Amino acid sequence: MGAEDDRSGPAWDDPVLMLLADRLRTAHQRIAPLPRDTRRRLHRQLLAITDLAKRDHELAARRLTTFLDDMDADPSHA
Repeated sequence: MGAEDDRSGPAWDDPVLMLLADRLRTAHQRIAPLPRDTRRRLHRQLLAITDLAKRDHELAARRLTTFLDDMDADPSHA
């Protein structure tokens, strides 16, 4: 049995994971037009959340919600 036969991980079409992936994509799109220094700082935070999603998608989803809420609350991130 090769690595491609391993079915122990989550399904690719898991709706919870698909929602998380979509929200991560949206967050990356939101920070793209920001000024360079702001974008770099937020990008580092977002990459940490993205990396966390590989190990603990529930915690990553909570942190992403907080990240997006903080962006919404800060007018300089509009």
